[in-house]
Amino acid sequence: MLHKFEFDGTKIVLDVHSGAVHEVDELAWLMLDEYKALARPEFLEKFCRRYDSDEVDMAVAEIEQLERSGLLFSPDPYEGKYNPPAGGITKALCLHLAHSCNLSCRYCFAGQGRFGGADELMPAGIGRSAIDFLIGRSGSRKNLNIDFFGGEPLLNFQVLKELVAYGRLRGREKGKEIQFTVTTNTLPLNSEISHYLNQEGISAVLSLDGRREVHDKMRPTPAGGGSYELVLKRIRSFVNSRDGLNYIIRGTFTGFNLDFCADVLHMADLGYKNLSVEPVVATGEADYAIREEDLPALFSQYEQLARELLLRRKEGRPVDFFHFNIDLEGGPCLPKRLTGCGAGYEYLAVAPNGDLYPCHQFVGRPGFLMGNVREGLVNSDIEAVFRNAHVYNMEDCADCWAKFYCSGGCHANAELFNGSIFQPYRLGCALMKKRLECALYLKVMESSQAG
Repeated sequence: MLHKFEFDGTKIVLDVHSGAVHEVDELAWLMLDEYKALARPEFLEKFCRRYDSDEVDMAVAEIEQLERSGLLFSPDPYEGKYNPPAGGITKALCLHLAHSCNLSCRYCFAGQGRFGGADELMPAGIGRSAIDFLIGRSGSRKNLNIDFFGGEPLLNFQVLKELVAYGRLRGREKGKEIQFTVTTNTLPLNSEISHYLNQEGISAVLSLDGRREVHDKMRPTPAGGGSYELVLKRIRSFVNSRDGLNYIIRGTFTGFNLDFCADVLHMADLGYKNLSVEPVVATGEADYAIREEDLPALFSQYEQLARELLLRRKEGRPVDFFHFNIDLEGGPCLPKRLTGCGAGYEYLAVAPNGDLYPCHQFVGRPGFLMGNVREGLVNSDIEAVFRNAHVYNMEDCADCWAKFYCSGGCHANAELFNGSIFQPYRLGCALMKKRLECALYLKVMESSQAG
């Protein structure tokens, strides 16, 4: 299986099953379409009529060598079938410290942070049980992850501190190391909290949607005012205090800012280099939803962003845009590429009362309650369903060129739009493919410049 695409005159071929990426000339580009379809004499005759025979012979020899090396026309290593290993190993939890929020973001999938319920903060006891649950289900894994989430998790800062201390202690006792991350709208960030997060080496995901008018339209305060200035002030102070510690600024674009490239560049021009701006996921009744007719404009924006980031890299002003990151050599192993994020078995979310769900986006959704950390039990039937939601079992994924990079897409989005985690969210698929093409183009250009 090959995927061919052209970006600003650069012809790129992805060998899907090996992951090899090739920049080719026009002759090879045309040959690859016919290489397997025509008998060799007919194939050579066709191309020798249009090109010099020596050029044709050299191109054929190169294609044959790449095929022998497993870098072109490589077979599916799993032959279209994959049986995930059994077992209950969990390596990451999303702890919902607060089902409460101090913003009223219009697109919030959690209903202003409450997930369909009342305001609620996670007690420290539930958090400790969650950490014990994670360590108990982690098997021989040494490195574990906990993301503090909400709502706004820093509204429960005292419990966050208690849980970090408890996690460090229990980790040392059990030979584990827990990496903590906090996802925050930044409004609670003050000098005390910033100092603590830095001191403890806690990674941070900071929410900012881009330009002032874009951010304020979708992320107002409960009183209806804009939050851009408040957020930006806290981001500036916090990032300046990080001294090399990990952070990413994450935004969301909607149907109201289809020109989202300007928002990425706005944040880059503010001096921030670790950025992620993601498409909103919303059903059609929302006025800010992204619709199929918006795709051409969004594709153009991703291409424009790729060009701009390439230019900035040449100028010595690199920007790390999360969705254009791709590791062609040392990326995830193949089973991981088949299964994606591991929601429902490797990764679970914990509500403030200790209830377990497949991931943070499933919290509160009927039918997806998996158990509770206090009992330490997980619904094995739901776990098995998610474990088997890999690309060979999902609708149309097995034949898709992007399958080893998107891993079937987001289960929560699939269930929201189609009522099944086995039927991918099509609009998300289209955007993912465009992002991947941009990422591959940037890799090819990076390699060309290095050469």
